[in-house]
Amino acid sequence: MEEIVFPNQIRINRKTRGVSMQELADRLGISLSAISKIEKGYRRLNQEQLILVAEILNCSLQDLYVNEQNSQHEVVMAWRKEQERRQEINKSSGLKVLGAALRYIRNEKSLTLIEVAENADMTLSVYHRIEMGQREVSEKEYRNIAQALAMDVDHLKAEVKRLDDAGALEEIIIHNDTKYKINNMQHAANDYGANYLDLEALKVPVYGMSGADGSIIINRDMPAKDAIKPATLLEKRDVYGVNLCSRRLGSTLSNRAVMFVAPSEIASAGDIALFYKTEQHAFVVSVREDETGQMYGLMWNPEERIYFDNDDFKKLHKVVEIAL
Repeated sequence: MEEIVFPNQIRINRKTRGVSMQELADRLGISLSAISKIEKGYRRLNQEQLILVAEILNCSLQDLYVNEQNSQHEVVMAWRKEQERRQEINKSSGLKVLGAALRYIRNEKSLTLIEVAENADMTLSVYHRIEMGQREVSEKEYRNIAQALAMDVDHLKAEVKRLDDAGALEEIIIHNDTKYKINNMQHAANDYGANYLDLEALKVPVYGMSGADGSIIINRDMPAKDAIKPATLLEKRDVYGVNLCSRRLGSTLSNRAVMFVAPSEIASAGDIALFYKTEQHAFVVSVREDETGQMYGLMWNPEERIYFDNDDFKKLHKVVEIAL
């Protein structure tokens, strides 16, 4: 399950709502000391516990994460320093080598990030950070990853060593480091207005106004704003942004969030996508497959199915990342 990255904003939200540490601990069924460690970022909190915390504190999930919009400056800076510290630890712990090797092997086997993550019983973001060399891996997780790659643990360890000894991972490690540095420089430039890199080259248009029946109006001639392309999408040339302004999403995600969409990528079952009913009216759908194998898009609030024919797949633009 996904973990909250240090630091989180549970303590701020808990105090704002007048909930004591003991009350939160009792509701979660864990000790008081465990709550203290969770709030300080020293102990991991899984997705199920995170959802329960949000329910107890009557806040949205994004309120519990550190982000540029709603976090105090010193909290954001502490998060950055922690990421830098972890990155330095990774340099000496071999995590970069492991991450690069996993990416190399996955590509050789023609597997996607999502396929390996799901088969290893991980969220996509957790597995992606492992491949980037930015997250520690437990023995159980290592076994699950090996299984997802159709290898046993000893074979995987031997292959990682062989690839490292052969120098096959250097290019991937450099590529991962570049992505990490660019992402950090983007944040720094946003904070201080510093000219760390050519941000203009990384900007993508963001479209979207609220339309009837929960649709999103996409007018390519009138972008609502620009957004900086996430570092993970630097190689994707056709990406554009969309405001999450559809009333059909309710309060699941903040209306400040931006969906990054890649029209050239094929949306399949399990993906989130924009479905264009007309050239300018799109709906956010979850791509599903029914018991007969027929593909459809599920919309929410209220639930509604849109069944696709062959031509409709051209109208699906895959959502590749959501920035809160």
